[in-house]
Amino acid sequence: MARTTDGDGTPVPQRLLAAATRLFADQGYDRTSVQEIVEAAGVTKGALYHYFGSKDDLLHEVYARLLRVQQERLDAFANADEPIEKRVRDAAADVVVTTIENLDDAMIFFRSMHQLSPEKNKQVRAERRRYHERFRALIEEGQEAGVFTRANPADLVVDYHFGSIHHLSTWYRPDGPMSPQQVADHLADLLLRALRP
Repeated sequence: MARTTDGDGTPVPQRLLAAATRLFADQGYDRTSVQEIVEAAGVTKGALYHYFGSKDDLLHEVYARLLRVQQERLDAFANADEPIEKRVRDAAADVVVTTIENLDDAMIFFRSMHQLSPEKNKQVRAERRRYHERFRALIEEGQEAGVFTRANPADLVVDYHFGSIHHLSTWYRPDGPMSPQQVADHLADLLLRALRP
């Protein structure tokens, strides 16, 4: 049985994910071997296959862990006892910040999603659709309440916002002129401008 932690107590699955994320971001999913991942994580191939059935499973988990966090946070914003405009703005800003904080994960996903197995690809698309539908439902709630305009379809507004987020990995730099929160505030404000009557 594989050890579950290393000397400093880091669980083996986390070490494998950290190593895979670093390697996938640096050299690409298709150019990273299982051997490189296990060497970087300091474990055996047996340990990798104990926790992840394949390299494909690692790629899926790199994105799935980010999406799980974002879904939980979106659900919390959506269910908050706040005015709809604040809930939408908070959710819109949060997805930007969490994407920037996990930029390697997001970059790997958008660069390598097509390399997932058909089954994993379908699963990821379903998970993303659930997130987008929840976000769209918030916008529709505001439209039904008369707080947001109906001039722009909710689907288009969601695609507009997430399209900008999907490109963060191509231009955002941690040492650049804006902090993650500043970028998030600007993008959330742009979204709200598209929604106000």
